[in-house]
Amino acid sequence: QAPDAMVAIGRPKGHRGSYRQWEEDNIAPQVVFEILSPGNRLAEMNRKFKFYERYGVEEYYIYDPERLDLAGWLHRDGELTMIEEMSGWVSPRLQIRFEFPPTGLELYYPDGRRFLTSVELHQQAQAAQQQAEESEQRARRAEEELAAEKVRSQRLAEQLKRLGIDPDSQV
Repeated sequence: QAPDAMVAIGRPKGHRGSYRQWEEDNIAPQVVFEILSPGNRLAEMNRKFKFYERYGVEEYYIYDPERLDLAGWLHRDGELTMIEEMSGWVSPRLQIRFEFPPTGLELYYPDGRRFLTSVELHQQAQAAQQQAEESEQRARRAEEELAAEKVRSQRLAEQLKRLGIDPDSQV
């Protein structure tokens, strides 16, 4: 089974084409997230649910972005048991909080900061890139001004020398 996102604490970081529990010291992902899409079938989701239940997933979440609905289950006594109220729910393993304002699902870090949406992350990246470009332009202008000042200083030194004044002498 391949979830949309999962957390497998205790396993080394790195890209895997798929998570093979038997190659991961038999450590099941502790938390699994599924995002429903129009292509998901009830039988497929039921099969995944049973699979995660059988292999020891501690927390299982399914989000339906069409209905702005999140369902969650906790592994207790060998089975996944439904979490009755998801609004305000804090994941026991991850310590992230789930909230449901009118705009949809929001996630919060343990320190209370809201997870940024992909749009917000993109906007942040664009702003950072623009700021970097502006800083680079300011640095370039400062280098150009410094070079121009050096040229002016050299010209002044040459004029002083023509007048018989040594610009390097200390008076």
